[in-house]
Amino acid sequence: MATAKKGGYIGRFLKKADKAIQEGIKKADEALDEAVELGELTAKEASKVSKELSAKAKKESMELKKKGVNKISEGMASAKKMTTSTQEELELLEKLGQLKKSGVITQKEFLEKKKKILSKI
Repeated sequence: MATAKKGGYIGRFLKKADKAIQEGIKKADEALDEAVELGELTAKEASKVSKELSAKAKKESMELKKKGVNKISEGMASAKKMTTSTQEELELLEKLGQLKKSGVITQKEFLEKKKKILSKI
């Protein structure tokens, strides 16, 4: 009988061990499922944030381009204005030279006006 008790004891022990292993596997599977779900949520959240950041970057890029185009346009307008002004100033110098040559203004008056015009260029 002692042998039967031992066999019964070992049998019960093995059943308990098997049950514990099965419960452990079940808990591990549940933990794994939760981790997978969490991973999917995290991946979905990361994808969402990535799309939001891409949209924001695209918007900022468009704004920077717009500002850049405006600055270039301003620079071109300024350069055109300066060129026009320079051209006008040079034409004025020519007229002053003719006025001096014809005796309408003196050499001193010519030099004073010439100095003012050249300082603008």
